[in-house]
Amino acid sequence: MTDPTPPLPPEVLDYDFGESVGYLISRVKSTLSNLITQRTVAELGVTSQQASVLFMVGSGKCLLAAELAREYGIDASAVTRLVDRLEKRGLLRRVRCSEDRRAVRLALTPEGSAIAARMPAIFQSVTEQLSAGLSPEEIGFLKSMLRRVLANSCEAMQSASQNPPANS
Repeated sequence: MTDPTPPLPPEVLDYDFGESVGYLISRVKSTLSNLITQRTVAELGVTSQQASVLFMVGSGKCLLAAELAREYGIDASAVTRLVDRLEKRGLLRRVRCSEDRRAVRLALTPEGSAIAARMPAIFQSVTEQLSAGLSPEEIGFLKSMLRRVLANSCEAMQSASQNPPANS
């Protein structure tokens, strides 16, 4: 019997994940998220994404569902489901804006506020755990580089939206 899997091309076989900046950033993000989820589920009874949403609303950075969608890079329906779950648990509520009845703002309940207030300590603890052994200068340099990567990503997104690929 022959193996139905075709041989992999050299581009795949020779690619070194360990040297890929994208792969490394993705792994760090995944590890960070998993560690925060372990803490938030154990200590607060919510996932890291739910806790992070509560924090973003509580901090005033994201008061509309559309702002959450932009911040997290997820579609509006995913945000709606997330907000629905948080509202059902009594952590968040939707409030009609008095100035514009079409706008619906997000507001924390007292329980949601209590969770949001605990997030900075969890974020800091997990970040310190992951950056153990790095000097304050190295951490500052890492932050600076990540800010540049984010700035480049904004420019790349703008460029892509202005120059969409031609349909073939």
